[in-house]
Amino acid sequence: MKQFRIFTFSSSLFTGEALCTLLFGVAVFLFFGLAYPHHLHYQEQFQLFLFDSNYVWEVVKLPGGVADLLGRFCTQFFLYAWVGAFIIAVLLSAVQLLTLSMFNVQRSTFNVQWFYALSFVPSFLLWLFLLDENALLGGVWGVLLTQIALWAILQLPDGWVRRILVIVAFVALYWIAWGGSHYYRIPNTFPTLLYAAWFSAIIIPLVMWLVVRSKKSENAQKQNNSLLPLISFALVSVVFGSIIWKNANFKAEKVMQYDFMARHQQWNRILATVSTEKPNNQIGVTVQNLALAMQGQLVNHLFDYNQNGLLGLLPDVQSDATSPLPTAEAFYQLGMINVAQRTVFEAQEAILDFQKSARCYKRLAQTNLINGDYEVARKYLSALQKTLFYREWANETLPLLGNEKAIAQHPEYGRLRQSAYKEDFYFSDHVTPEMLESLYDRNKDNRLAYQYLLAYYMLTGDREGYTKRLLIIEH
Repeated sequence: MKQFRIFTFSSSLFTGEALCTLLFGVAVFLFFGLAYPHHLHYQEQFQLFLFDSNYVWEVVKLPGGVADLLGRFCTQFFLYAWVGAFIIAVLLSAVQLLTLSMFNVQRSTFNVQWFYALSFVPSFLLWLFLLDENALLGGVWGVLLTQIALWAILQLPDGWVRRILVIVAFVALYWIAWGGSHYYRIPNTFPTLLYAAWFSAIIIPLVMWLVVRSKKSENAQKQNNSLLPLISFALVSVVFGSIIWKNANFKAEKVMQYDFMARHQQWNRILATVSTEKPNNQIGVTVQNLALAMQGQLVNHLFDYNQNGLLGLLPDVQSDATSPLPTAEAFYQLGMINVAQRTVFEAQEAILDFQKSARCYKRLAQTNLINGDYEVARKYLSALQKTLFYREWANETLPLLGNEKAIAQHPEYGRLRQSAYKEDFYFSDHVTPEMLESLYDRNKDNRLAYQYLLAYYMLTGDREGYTKRLLIIEH
């Protein structure tokens, strides 16, 4: 009976290898949970996973669709960073264990102690791949599904059944895992690191098989040293760990953190963050000023923090999927509902792999509800009802549709409906003081518009406009 050496090492050797795998998994978990959590939030907000047969079929019918579907399913849990970090840790650890298992079962007498750390190479390469915010988890599943298929084939005795299954497996894997383009968000971009990981996951077991054919490898069985796996793992970890840390985009992580806090309206947390680390990027400054205004501190403390001119107050809307969202949050809170709606819709349409966004769907449902476009709001809410983490919110919001009294009494929607523009006007991508004046003049309770208007004059150095507005307010 064939013995699978991954499960039949001596107790000391097994303990050493198990410890290495555990240390690797913990390192991945802590990295994505502590150092890279907002990259996970970023991934979650740019997809809309639906528990719907039509949605599932639209994904899996394409080459590589099964891996893509599994990746999307897991990514929805990235809404909670620690859960996402755990999922990634489990997947990368599984890739390592399967790599080790494949070159172990090639020949049961082979001593893998000297080459043990090679089993971590595909997982480290996938870790490097996932540092990129445009890397999608479906790529990791593509590697894992390929390994599972090859591992299963290696368990069979050599013969015609095995040869037939190899042919079938390669055809199936093309459709299930490796025929698609759903592993990287930017179309027509070749994810080199992903395919390097896939190649190494196959070639390393093959190289090991060639090595064990030598007499030297046969004699290596006599030399048992439980420290060798630990030493080899430590060396590989130091090399790849330094590469990972050097290539991690912590600047983007900080920008994503500000966007995440604005999305969840964590105004106090934003102010606590900017008090210790003053942002020097457009998104950070926009979120900072919005938090100051929401707390009634924008005018008095505007110049206590880094500013970026008007670009840090209400930036011109860009044609990408990321930077418009914090600006849209400011438009929304000001009561510029139509502008916020257009900005969010265009941001969703700019998602590079053409997916829909759970975050954008939620905001579009809100803006249409405030505007009284209830059937359009219902469309977005009906889709969110098919999700795992937005279902409860959608169910709670649906009864508001058409219920004017309930909307008027709602602490957010009622306030924003009162603040919203009533007349149509031409709006370019550049906010003018006239727009802010119109917001405030029609609703003197809109203190956010008042603060933004005075901040606008302060940032442009318009003392006349600032003084005139103050005199009007005093009278």
